[in-house]
Amino acid sequence: MKPTSQGHFDREVCKPFFHKGNDKGILLIHGFTGSASHMRLIAQQLAERGYTVSTINLPGHATTEEDMARSTWQDWLQASKQATLDLMQQCRHVTVCGLSMGGVLALLVAQQMKVAACVPISAPMAVKNRLLGFAALAAPLYKRVEWASPAKRHGGTDPEYDYGYTGFPTKKGADLNKLIRLARKNLFNITCPVLCVQSEQDETIWEGSADCILENVNSQQRQKLWLTGVPHVCTISPEWPAITDAIDSLMQSIRKE
Repeated sequence: MKPTSQGHFDREVCKPFFHKGNDKGILLIHGFTGSASHMRLIAQQLAERGYTVSTINLPGHATTEEDMARSTWQDWLQASKQATLDLMQQCRHVTVCGLSMGGVLALLVAQQMKVAACVPISAPMAVKNRLLGFAALAAPLYKRVEWASPAKRHGGTDPEYDYGYTGFPTKKGADLNKLIRLARKNLFNITCPVLCVQSEQDETIWEGSADCILENVNSQQRQKLWLTGVPHVCTISPEWPAITDAIDSLMQSIRKE
């Protein structure tokens, strides 16, 4: 598939979303090559339930793959931490949620900042794609990795919200791997409540990822929402209401100071 054309993300659903609600804030971070559109359905529903909700587009995302090539894992982590800080200025309690790489970033934020809770969704502690796993070695030979067709990659998802790159600069896979290694190494630093969401049919990540996270954090409150029949980008699948309900339930369990 050809690289995503300029203007592909000029849609309302791809733009960052913000809603000012109560003093419980929720940050939703999209994944590797994705956009804020992948978090929009959940964001809108959580906003309707009264929460303060924010989504972002990570540096190098929702523009062009050339922009992605110029971004780094440090840029992605810093953007996530800054968005968390921005939300903390408006809310007493902030929960950080993320899809795929966004879930890895959410874990890193929870390791480094005092957040109310963390919700990694389809967050990899290892990946199945070999080119992703060996991106640093493969980059000189393969400049770009092409995703499978949307029908194969995201079957069962809502096409109205499925906007991301059709591939990625191979060397960026090394950035993703770096984030995964950092997050997995320091899971013990997480003490806030954790809700892991993963699908049995996830075609992208190691099936033991959610269990690895929950077994290694130091949180007293640990939960797993195990989905069936939906793919990796489950936030725009028919199970998105179940994910929303689980986040809502977690938020309600956070006591007011």
